[in-house]
Amino acid sequence: MKKPRILVTSARNALRYVMRHFCEPGLTEVPEKTDKYAAISIQDTIGGGFGFELKTNKYCKDVLTLYFDDIEEPEHGLKLITPNQAKDIVMFIKKHENDVDTLLIHCFAGVSRSKAVGAFASELLNIPSNNEQGYNEYVYALLQRVWLEMSK
Repeated sequence: MKKPRILVTSARNALRYVMRHFCEPGLTEVPEKTDKYAAISIQDTIGGGFGFELKTNKYCKDVLTLYFDDIEEPEHGLKLITPNQAKDIVMFIKKHENDVDTLLIHCFAGVSRSKAVGAFASELLNIPSNNEQGYNEYVYALLQRVWLEMSK
């Protein structure tokens, strides 16, 4: 079966991607994009996130929204990714391994947390990755550790 394309991006560009799947009433009859996608939305804990949550629809088949901050060690007032969140990510990726065209992964800037998840997803699904460096090492290492534990 065909593997999904992994799209790692910022919150702003994730919204742009999502909106390209909708028609503008009275102006377009067919959306610009019609691929099926599943989204991992990584939001900050301060302020309760980014002020939006992605929802399932005709093109968006599933959404996993998680709240953890872009840190690699405990820091007062911020939250590390938890092992349960890592397990949710692994299960979500495996669940949509063959049923969507795109796996959309975003955090605020699309640079650290989402890049770590994207690199892990590429490895897990055996898809060549552009996400070589610059990602949150803690997130990536926890995802690998949880996957190894789940595989036993």
